[in-house]
Amino acid sequence: MKQYLRGLRLGVPVGLGYLSVSFTFGIMAISLGFSWWQAVLISMVTLTSAGQLAGIQVMVNPYQYVTMLVSQLTINMRYSFMSISLSQRVSPSFKGIKRWLLGFFITDEIFAIASQEENVDPKLFLGIATTPWIGWTLGTLLGSLIGNVLPQVVMCALCLAIYGMFLAIVIPPAKKSKPIMIVVIISAILSCIFYYVPLFSGIPSGISISICAILSSLIGAFLFPIESEVSKND
Repeated sequence: MKQYLRGLRLGVPVGLGYLSVSFTFGIMAISLGFSWWQAVLISMVTLTSAGQLAGIQVMVNPYQYVTMLVSQLTINMRYSFMSISLSQRVSPSFKGIKRWLLGFFITDEIFAIASQEENVDPKLFLGIATTPWIGWTLGTLLGSLIGNVLPQVVMCALCLAIYGMFLAIVIPPAKKSKPIMIVVIISAILSCIFYYVPLFSGIPSGISISICAILSSLIGAFLFPIESEVSKND
């Protein structure tokens, strides 16, 4: 129980951030003709910001199932890499359906928090994921019911909340570790290249994020290798 409560505390900042960000999704879903309960149900069973925004755009146009499949695979591809990476840190009791839950709840922010743990216990991970899931679902509900009464300037501010939240997660470990800081800078540079260079700007965001993550991680592994226990013993 202590592990779960600790996870809840760790997940509170993410949950508050998701509350404001999913508010925007709720408004967009209603504007496209979805009912409030449909918007909430989508948030409850998917938990992917960019994937949901792209998904509802396709859902309002019938028979574009292939487009939806490609867009969702592209946008959510990075979660597969995160799940694989995090699975190397989980405790022995993290198996069976518990790993399915890890794959379902994994997001950029939840991964960032959980990956800082040396050994991820199932109860700890569930605690980390609980508050963000509630925040994302509740924000969607509020946005779909009362979002349209807010002024535009407030809506623009809410859309920026997720970026500030992610910076708050990444910056502390980057300040403590020079290799992490360098890898973060490399990934930021690669992201700017994919966004501003015309040759790469047409690549879907999901693929570009995955490429940036893989390349920056490979460069970091090459520049700052960590000796394995076997190497140390030798």
